[in-house]
Amino acid sequence: MTVTAYIKDKFLAMVWRIFGVAVVLVFLRLTGYPGELCRLLFICYFLLAAAVSGVDFYGRKRHFSELSKLLSKMDQRYLLGELMPDSPKLEDRLYREMIRLSNKSVIERIRAIEQEKDEYQEFIESWVHEIKAPITGVSLICENNKNGLTRRIWLENRKTENFVDMALYYARAGEVYKDYMIRKTALSEIVPAVLAQNKYELILNGVQAEVDCPHSVYTDGKWISFILNQLFLNSVKYKRGDKERLLIYTEEKDRSVWLAVEDDGAGIKKEELPRIFEKGFTGSNGRQTRRATGMGLYLCRNLCEKLGIEIEAHSEEQKGTKIILKFPVGNYHVRDGEQDYCRLKP
Repeated sequence: MTVTAYIKDKFLAMVWRIFGVAVVLVFLRLTGYPGELCRLLFICYFLLAAAVSGVDFYGRKRHFSELSKLLSKMDQRYLLGELMPDSPKLEDRLYREMIRLSNKSVIERIRAIEQEKDEYQEFIESWVHEIKAPITGVSLICENNKNGLTRRIWLENRKTENFVDMALYYARAGEVYKDYMIRKTALSEIVPAVLAQNKYELILNGVQAEVDCPHSVYTDGKWISFILNQLFLNSVKYKRGDKERLLIYTEEKDRSVWLAVEDDGAGIKKEELPRIFEKGFTGSNGRQTRRATGMGLYLCRNLCEKLGIEIEAHSEEQKGTKIILKFPVGNYHVRDGEQDYCRLKP
């Protein structure tokens, strides 16, 4: 609070006070009081009013400074009404009570929304687990009865499974820390396993994959498999010709292990490249195929942030795309002489 702001706030009250004093002085002068006495009364009133206003100004300034400091230190600022300091002014006490009642209503509403969200998430997770059973059943039937028709059914079933996984991972994206374990993970095992899950789609689309991933990183195998799966499917979805080359390799750079997924597909326009990780963004390639949801790369970036992995994209239209995952290298504790691991906390 500044002096100027205080004067503006009290300006009307000051005008009325001056007007009242002027009326009294005019009355005294008309009734025979000497002019010098009237001027002395005016000066005394002015000094007294200035002193009272000064005390009130510094009191209000200190009160609001305390509120400002308290607010800056609070993590949950909607609880300000509960922690506001006492004030002798009735106006402050009334405002405090109104803020408390308002905050109470907001907190109750937030709790109701969180409960609805938790119930919806529980339903989605339950539904995903239930739908996994028939998806697995269809996959087993196709594996045991291999022919041209069952392979096409397997491919469509695999697409369904991928969309179901996206729904599950999206539902859990806000609470990733509850469902993953950071361990020493060999990329030489993870990458081929994800490629094997998509082998028919890779073969039918003429995608030849080459893998050179000798490095191990500290990450969660399940979540990184989901990220890689999305990247591989994007390479297949946006291939340029009848055949495509998909390179997956690792290298050490800048105290990190870089995992690169590189293809020679359709590529991405320069003006669209900064937006590919945005939620719902499909780009010109996605609009042409009409199969894009704009969620795959968004989920990849979201999960990478949760896992402490940097993700970046390099692409040139009609020449291909390279997605790089940067795993930090650090020192991890070895427990009981067994596999290194640590659990991340929220």
